[in-house]
Amino acid sequence: MTTAPIATNVQESRAPSPVSTVTIVPPCTAAVHTFGPGCKAKTPEEIEAAGIKEPTQAALVLKDGAVLQGHSFGAEIKSVSGECVFQTGMVGYPESLTDPSYRGQILVLTYPLIGNYGVPSHDEMDPLLKDLPAYFESNQIHVAGLVVGQASAEFSHHLANSSLGDWLKREGIPALYGVDTREVTKRIREEGVMLGKILFPTSVVGAGQQAEGVLAEYQDVAWVDPNATNLVAEVSCTQPKTYSPTPETALKRADGRTIRIVAVDIGMKYNQIRCFVKRGVELVVVPWDYDFLTEADNIDGLFLSNGPGDPTTITATIDRVRQALAMKKFPIFGICLGHQVLALASGAQTEKMKYGNRGQNIPCTDMLTGRCYITSQNHGYAVKADTLPATIKELFINANDGSNEGIYHTELPYFSVQFHPESAPGPRDTEVLFDIFIGTVQRCLTSGQVSGPVEFPGMAEAAARKAQAAQWELDLADDDESADKAGRIVRGRRIRKVLVLGSGGLSIGQAGEFDYSGSQAIKALKEEGIYTVLINPNIATIQTSKGLADKCYFLPVTPDCVRKVIRHERPDGIYCTFGGQTALNIGVKLKDEFAGLGVQVLGTPIETIMVTEDREEFASAMAEIGEKCAKSHAASSIEEAVVAANDIGYPLIIRAAYALGGLGSGFASNEEELVALCRKAFAASPQVLVERSMKGWKEIEYEVVRDAQDNCITV
Repeated sequence: MTTAPIATNVQESRAPSPVSTVTIVPPCTAAVHTFGPGCKAKTPEEIEAAGIKEPTQAALVLKDGAVLQGHSFGAEIKSVSGECVFQTGMVGYPESLTDPSYRGQILVLTYPLIGNYGVPSHDEMDPLLKDLPAYFESNQIHVAGLVVGQASAEFSHHLANSSLGDWLKREGIPALYGVDTREVTKRIREEGVMLGKILFPTSVVGAGQQAEGVLAEYQDVAWVDPNATNLVAEVSCTQPKTYSPTPETALKRADGRTIRIVAVDIGMKYNQIRCFVKRGVELVVVPWDYDFLTEADNIDGLFLSNGPGDPTTITATIDRVRQALAMKKFPIFGICLGHQVLALASGAQTEKMKYGNRGQNIPCTDMLTGRCYITSQNHGYAVKADTLPATIKELFINANDGSNEGIYHTELPYFSVQFHPESAPGPRDTEVLFDIFIGTVQRCLTSGQVSGPVEFPGMAEAAARKAQAAQWELDLADDDESADKAGRIVRGRRIRKVLVLGSGGLSIGQAGEFDYSGSQAIKALKEEGIYTVLINPNIATIQTSKGLADKCYFLPVTPDCVRKVIRHERPDGIYCTFGGQTALNIGVKLKDEFAGLGVQVLGTPIETIMVTEDREEFASAMAEIGEKCAKSHAASSIEEAVVAANDIGYPLIIRAAYALGGLGSGFASNEEELVALCRKAFAASPQVLVERSMKGWKEIEYEVVRDAQDNCITV
């Protein structure tokens, strides 16, 4: 494997200081005093009468000269300094604050309300790992300070043991609320990550180094860039430790020994340990500078953990991983900082990002299958993809900024990802990577050879789709019209023009979701270079606005009008799924005519629409996949509905099939109400579903949108 010089990330973790005058931004007016008995805002008189101490007013000072005041709700011991970063997660502050990757940073949480579910007990141990806390990612808080918009001392959660503020005080971590976190985030996004300080009044923490000018009443500290030091040495374990699975789950080698993974702790989160041990492997966690190569014959796989700071500072780890790559004795998997270490050991380079990626909602695209995953991330450095050697390819890329999110070796079982598949906090969509790694270890043990790339799920299907697309291109090469390569090939046909069915003549303010979805569909089609034709008689919609669709017909969405437009425009495809019930019904009525009209149905097949609209077929489909449904019977007459009702029992809900907005549906407590509902329903629909009433149950509406690559978005 080729070796290139390790890049030194010399960029300073702060923005320039162009501001010549200091402007103090007072605490946000929305911030209320939440840290008194009852946690309610109180008047000055009530505070004085109750003997309640008002929150200390402190300041967040940024390297660019900005000063934002806030109220203290953490420890008030001394002023602190660190790298100021922001994180976009909505939940998960106990896990984030104990993540070693945040070592030395002042963490700004962009979600406006923090602390409302409290903090779990640190004394409750993990039932599997025994001596590790069950709900945290390390044994201490690693941030230098915390900044939030609003903090809540009132909390409610079945695991909660204390408030966030009390926990921070016990750990000696300063924290501010009432700070304009949007302003801080905006500055960091525009200028880049910068150093910051949390300063307390000298009247609270003592004199120390006194600030100057408008901050004269505050205790000052020197600017500290945590990335200039070896943060890994501060957070790594000091002695090797073994974590064993239960005998029932242990995965064995042919010789009877449990499969052993050596994990290099360069800032390891506890959930990574959990993810390995619960899968049946023995995990040996070793310090960052431990010489694990001396035990290479007893290693079945090597794992490189996450961690803080500049990856180029841990040269001892990088050198050993480089030697391990050359030995070809075991598969290797890295996460976050471990990903960067693997890339550096392979000969690539890393760079400091402008403001990094920190949050639990960051999309990453799988370069092998095209699928997109929502990931949890926390990093300020990235691998430079253009420096990867020929045998190392990109595995994932960030769908927001295009940065590298993963690599894999094309000939050997080595791979790594920048995001956190172990989550904690965050989505668990990519936790399967642990299974893939362990499966790769088992494959190598079974074959006796450490060779071949890691096999990822979906690769074969993706390759088949790619081959099919290439074949379609060849099949269409002789088509006279194919000189125009615009559009997209779908099921062997080049789609250049598409007809979109709108929702019809709805009232203003009604069914806005159809207008939104149709507008987005038209925009997406135009981005693909596809000519769009829209039928929608409602001029009070966004999708009928000038300049959106290439051509708009203000006609009723009826079978006759749709048929005439198809014959006149001769579109290649039609969408029936962006116009609500009106468009769906048109698709069902014309399903046998589309082929003769020369138009291909795009998106959801008509057959699937019919299954979802026909109440009896839908109930049968749910039964086939083992989903529980309320007892029900389909009826096509009032007499059949009465028989079904007597079998099921009252109360009932009557659902009309193929009905706009549930028209004709309702609850029936007796036969009289049932007959009245059925009369209304059968006036608009040929079928009703008589179903046991779920009134009083909590209902969760779960919507899923899926594309051709099996990317799913759920709402």
